[in-house]
Amino acid sequence: MQKPTSIPLKIKVCGMKYADNIAHLNALQPDFMGFIFYPPSKRFVGLDFDKSVLASIPKQTIKTGVFVNATEAEVIEFAHLYGMQAVQLHGNESPTFCATIKASGLTLIKAFGIADDFDWEQLVAYQNVVDYFLWDTKTEIHGGSGKQFNWQLLSKYKLNIPFFLSGGISLDNLAEIKNIKHPQLFGVDLNSKFETQPGIKDTIKLEKAFFYLKNNEI
Repeated sequence: MQKPTSIPLKIKVCGMKYADNIAHLNALQPDFMGFIFYPPSKRFVGLDFDKSVLASIPKQTIKTGVFVNATEAEVIEFAHLYGMQAVQLHGNESPTFCATIKASGLTLIKAFGIADDFDWEQLVAYQNVVDYFLWDTKTEIHGGSGKQFNWQLLSKYKLNIPFFLSGGISLDNLAEIKNIKHPQLFGVDLNSKFETQPGIKDTIKLEKAFFYLKNNEI
């Protein structure tokens, strides 16, 4: 079964934190915009993040809070405080944990780090408690490594939950993504390869990526 070619991939840009950069990204109309609420991350929004900055984001862009091994209360509290419509759980969160977050009314993306020995069977327990999966390269830093995993491993994924592809996506491998025919490939997650420094996106590169993904040109 092949992915319908007439449906463009959704685009999620993650690791946003600065007002001017967010304003420039708004002009590209991403489908999802990610904000990292994980203090060890170089893209952590910070303790003084001004939630009024988020007011400029178009309603059609789904604001997504990224959390790593936070408590259920922390995820729900911060997601609602900052007006997030979705959360991305990027740690070792259990299916029960995910069910609680989803029951709070938030769209739920569960991320997994992929390596050659990844156990795809573990995903069965999550299939009724997540809206999307996200595949990233397995590292110790929970994402943002700029490294690409072996995308041929995607053929081992057999569930019907749509997924985002992440990990080392750049202008150089967008054509390779367009050739992935997995029926559940829903979107791409753009981050470190589109930055001038952690947390600041190169909007010129992003504009090229958006145009290519939506029009198959670059």
